[in-house]
Amino acid sequence: MTKTRVPEDSRLPVLGFRAGDLPRRVLVVGDPDRAKKAAGHLQDVKELGRTREYVSFSGRHHDVEVGVVSHGVGSAGAAVCFEELFRAGAERVIRAGTAGGMQADVLDGHLVVATAAVRADGFTQQVVPSEYPAVADHRVVDGLLGAAESAGVDVHLGVVLTVASFYPHQVLGSSLPMWQQAGVVAVEMEVAALYILASLHEASAGAILAIDGNPLIEKDESMEGYNPNRPVVHEAVEATITIGLDALVR
Repeated sequence: MTKTRVPEDSRLPVLGFRAGDLPRRVLVVGDPDRAKKAAGHLQDVKELGRTREYVSFSGRHHDVEVGVVSHGVGSAGAAVCFEELFRAGAERVIRAGTAGGMQADVLDGHLVVATAAVRADGFTQQVVPSEYPAVADHRVVDGLLGAAESAGVDVHLGVVLTVASFYPHQVLGSSLPMWQQAGVVAVEMEVAALYILASLHEASAGAILAIDGNPLIEKDESMEGYNPNRPVVHEAVEATITIGLDALVR
């Protein structure tokens, strides 16, 4: 497998900062405001770049250099971010994000560590054959579980579904009940792309996700009642940031 690397003094075309300024360990989040919040946990923080949905910081966590970068919503746009991070030399990337619960015991405010992802993302099908799996690095998974245990936080562990469509439509209907029967624990929009690109670049990746609803249990597959702006979700998101950062430096 050939790894693509860019010179340290080159500027990443989309993320907009010098490749050599990126730490080897990076926390990625969807929301630029969440990236700013995560950067607030670091010491010696520097803003590296700010273009479109991509906001990037560097700093230190427990005396280890780390980066924090936002990737936006959806695998295609997020993959631009992930690709440039790996080309710049990122070796360990953890996504701290949100997801919908898929099982009866995966509820608002819970956390999920994603061991693998179902590739219904619309991006990775253009990168590798459908038989190629999207899996986390077991060392990163162990780090996330250890960080969660140290924080006294329980997590669910399992396969997540990465989809390209957030709001479902009646033309094709929803596949969520099928994936629920298959044991998938949560649904989100970027993990499969992260895991595939990490594998291709021989890097390590993992993800910890805050559950902001369960459309199957709530019988709300149309997402009409979706509301992520609640204290229970905000607390879970904060936990993903702290656990994700701690796992990065383990």
